[in-house]
Amino acid sequence: MQIPDDLVQVGHVTGAYGIVGGIRVSPYSDDADALLNIKTWWLDKPTLHAVTVRSAKLHGGDVVATLVGMRDRNEAEALKGASVQVARSEFPELEEDEYYWSDLIGLDVVNLQGEALGKVADMMHNGAQSILRITPQVNPDAPDAKASERLVPFVDQFVKNVDLEARLITLDWGLDF
Repeated sequence: MQIPDDLVQVGHVTGAYGIVGGIRVSPYSDDADALLNIKTWWLDKPTLHAVTVRSAKLHGGDVVATLVGMRDRNEAEALKGASVQVARSEFPELEEDEYYWSDLIGLDVVNLQGEALGKVADMMHNGAQSILRITPQVNPDAPDAKASERLVPFVDQFVKNVDLEARLITLDWGLDF
């Protein structure tokens, strides 16, 4: 099977589950839709290879899964630490104005005045909402100046527009925040 060119890391194997070769995966999103719905995962241990998911379900914040061909706990333990990747083209469709974190990371961010705030470096969740972690743009006039990163809640109050094609997020957020 050819390795897809749109793989996205969606979690990692934290260990075995049960005695018949199940694995426990720590997902990188709260709902774990990609892990629960996509039947072909790519694991990077010992080398990048495809596995077929027989079953997957949420269990205490993790995903527990059985893989076709995995027969015992020792095989499952050998995968501990492996990254779990899936093809972005297989992600479940979202409703309008919903976004996968992986689609937002790397987008440029400006405020309503058109001032550059930086680039989305990462996303996190604080229990109430998702948070954009924005790293500042390097100022060519002062390349050694240390601007601090911004943590902005990904909520309608601050996020005014997300344009995936233009790779741009517009926020109601001042440069001095």
